[in-house]
Amino acid sequence: MDYTLLDVLIVDDEAIVREGLKYVIDWNSLGFCVCGDAASGEEAIDKIKKYNPNLVLLDIRMPGMDGTELIEKVRSTGFNGDFIILSGYSDFKYAQTALHYGVSFYLTKPIDEDALEKAVITVKEKIIKTREKEQSLNQYLIKAKSTILRDLLLGTESNNSINYLEMGLYAPIYQVVIYEGYTPFFTSYSFADLLKVANQGNNFFEHITLDNQEIILLKGNHALNKFNTCLLHYENGTQQGSPLDSIFLTYGRTASNLFDIHLSYEDCKRLMGRRFFCFENQHVLSYEALPEISSYQSIVSIEKSQFYSNNMVNFIQAKNKRMLIQILEELETSLYQSGDDVITIKRFLADIFLQTKQAIMHKYSHINIPFAHNSMIIEIIENKYYLYEIIQYFTEQFEMFIRAIGNSSNEYIFEDILYYIEHNYSAPLKLETIASLFGYNSSYLGKLFTQKMKQSFNNYLDEVRIRHSVELLENTGLKVYEIATKVGYSNVNYFHHKFKKLKGISPVEFRKGE
Repeated sequence: MDYTLLDVLIVDDEAIVREGLKYVIDWNSLGFCVCGDAASGEEAIDKIKKYNPNLVLLDIRMPGMDGTELIEKVRSTGFNGDFIILSGYSDFKYAQTALHYGVSFYLTKPIDEDALEKAVITVKEKIIKTREKEQSLNQYLIKAKSTILRDLLLGTESNNSINYLEMGLYAPIYQVVIYEGYTPFFTSYSFADLLKVANQGNNFFEHITLDNQEIILLKGNHALNKFNTCLLHYENGTQQGSPLDSIFLTYGRTASNLFDIHLSYEDCKRLMGRRFFCFENQHVLSYEALPEISSYQSIVSIEKSQFYSNNMVNFIQAKNKRMLIQILEELETSLYQSGDDVITIKRFLADIFLQTKQAIMHKYSHINIPFAHNSMIIEIIENKYYLYEIIQYFTEQFEMFIRAIGNSSNEYIFEDILYYIEHNYSAPLKLETIASLFGYNSSYLGKLFTQKMKQSFNNYLDEVRIRHSVELLENTGLKVYEIATKVGYSNVNYFHHKFKKLKGISPVEFRKGE
């Protein structure tokens, strides 16, 4: 195993001795480097604080402070380096005191080169073994901490025998953060590394990978304050291309108990599952944005799909962009509150779009509208990463439909209304409904109808329906009640009444040619 040179500090009140000790043995070949020297106990303490050497070569007798007193002081401050004592006195009491403070060797002057070299080699071997043991222990602790963290996050850890303080996990407050790349499939900066830089290396969080997600456990108020400062950067807008701009993150509720952090983690997981609902350039999702689970209601159904597609077809025909935007916003809000998964929602949206497209193609078959193939439409919707992107696609496509259908200026709006009636007469049309579609007041539209068509709206609608019923009577073998339904009359007797009023004979008589 390759090791860097170990530091040795030489402490002796005699300059000639200090210089001699630097060259009495080949320090480098033994794996050491002389990092400095000191002439007194006070100077030695300063140098030990500065260099934190692995080994101190120390004269036991110095003016002002002897070697044993120096060792006692630096040991009390946490210094764990090794000492080799050098003394001109064979004093057992000094040796006994020195050994009490963990001195590795006690050598008498004049120094025997071989004895010093053997002592240094022994110290080096001891340091290497200690390091290997510490590394092995650290690796074990890292694995153990990772397992403990995993259990805490999943809510399965309840072992009271674990010393969480010793593991560095104890804190008065916690919060879980999950992060990933903002742009799908592109590598982002590590948010954990950014936190380290922001905190100048202090350990105020834990980082673990769980279920292929990068998880941060913030520990303590200092950590939460740092994180909130980071959130302010997002609120103020991140610089394009900056490290923060490349990251998307979610954060859960705070927890004052280590055994409650699984609640914060569950918030984050739910939020990551709802990233589909983010708006453009949104980098952060907070637990405060989570709808209550009890409020989730599935809106995905055949009936809802038909409801939205019918409305969209109506607004497209009316060239009413305001109402189109409104119904799309209503759809977006409903989906946000739903408990349906993303795949199901995308399929639901594809159904709405295809039904809308099919209806427009049928009603405007004489117009060459550049529709995409169904398979391409489905692929486009499925490949969108966010709901707002799909809504934008709907808006762009519907505006294209409107442009293809024709002019929507005031001059042509009444013609559009007549066209709408001509293509939707089979539906239960009302003046109020049509007025709303085209942005009119129903009373005003009623007067406009009388003025332009010289008859009321209801009379005009009856004329359209009866005209189409005549076509069906002449060209099909449908029964009268079936024709009544097809042209918009739910009551066959009422159909008979209207037909006879406008044609002078009943539908049956008309078919017979009487």
